[in-house]
Amino acid sequence: MALKDRMSGNEAVAYALKQINPDVFPAFPITPSTEIPQNFATYVSNGEVDTEFITVESEHSSMSAAVAASAAGARALTATSSCGLAYMFEPLYLASSDRLPLVLAVVNRALTGPININCDHSDSMGVRESGWIQLYAENNQEAYDNMLQAYRISEHPEVRLPLMVCQDGFITSHAVENIELLETEDVRNFVGEYEPEHFLLNKNESYALGSYGTSDYYMEAKRAQAEAMLKVPEVVQAVADEFAKLSGRQYGFFEEYRMEDADRVMVVMGSAAGTAKDAVDMLRDKGEKVGLLKLRLFRPFPAKELASALSGCKAVAVLDRAESYTNHGGPLGADVMAALFRARSQAYAVNYIYGLGGRDFRTDDAERVFAELQTVLDNGDAGETYRYLGVRG
Repeated sequence: MALKDRMSGNEAVAYALKQINPDVFPAFPITPSTEIPQNFATYVSNGEVDTEFITVESEHSSMSAAVAASAAGARALTATSSCGLAYMFEPLYLASSDRLPLVLAVVNRALTGPININCDHSDSMGVRESGWIQLYAENNQEAYDNMLQAYRISEHPEVRLPLMVCQDGFITSHAVENIELLETEDVRNFVGEYEPEHFLLNKNESYALGSYGTSDYYMEAKRAQAEAMLKVPEVVQAVADEFAKLSGRQYGFFEEYRMEDADRVMVVMGSAAGTAKDAVDMLRDKGEKVGLLKLRLFRPFPAKELASALSGCKAVAVLDRAESYTNHGGPLGADVMAALFRARSQAYAVNYIYGLGGRDFRTDDAERVFAELQTVLDNGDAGETYRYLGVRG
């Protein structure tokens, strides 16, 4: 039975973790993710979970402790944002290369400098090639639902890779929305008990982890990681389908919004999708054929599926809430354009950088993007394919 409540995104993630009842949660606070371990610590002190909650001296230590706990056979996680995620860089690679199924709650925030505590995706985009699965949420409900599905994906025997559950700092993490929660018993039955096959504290087996990879073996280890990542999309979809039977909420690699006959489409991740949907509705009421594709699974990137979903459109705008400094766009833009190229798409594609450091993204910004796509179609020329949206000249 669905339980209706009102929660911030951070509260929703912490509540999902309470229902999951993980084994180990090392934590170090950083805005705007601090409320996740703060709320969870209350559950610990009230005896509502059995989790070993460890206060550590840094984000590097929190991820290192999570790695150690996972290697020992525990279900582990931590949470962070921005420079905290950057400080975790080294153990992030340990987690993925050692094939450890653990979860990281990322509340997206701009990286320094200049110093800024507001939302953009530069933190998680900065570690997009670290070998972690990455899921992004539009709203508080999706942040909750993604966390409930995270361990099922990460711990799958054909995957065994760490996973980031990402949500937008302050926009979803601190804003309160109506949300539907599942019964705790249903959550625990869905997530299940963690029963690792190999782990360091298994007294019945000799097991080495994190050993030195010589040139004779290093590439094979990396190839094994890549093979595991190839299995992720099938597992993500299977878990989503099972979750839909439990909750009535269906997820996949992405959401297609009013795409049935759209000739102009916006591709976006995170909370901006909600604003863009409002703009799509307003333009549809005026008879304009526009649509939205909201990406949920960013790593691994669902290139073939995305290109297929965009195959009927004539012009695509890809919105990046992070800058890559490549002089031709952001990370999402690069992946989408590569997918379109490999699919031999004839659609025009334009990449916009938007929302950095918490800059507002409004419906009139989305309408402007669609208007510029119409100009592209009218001129038969994409023009400048690397653009900034909402920046002062």
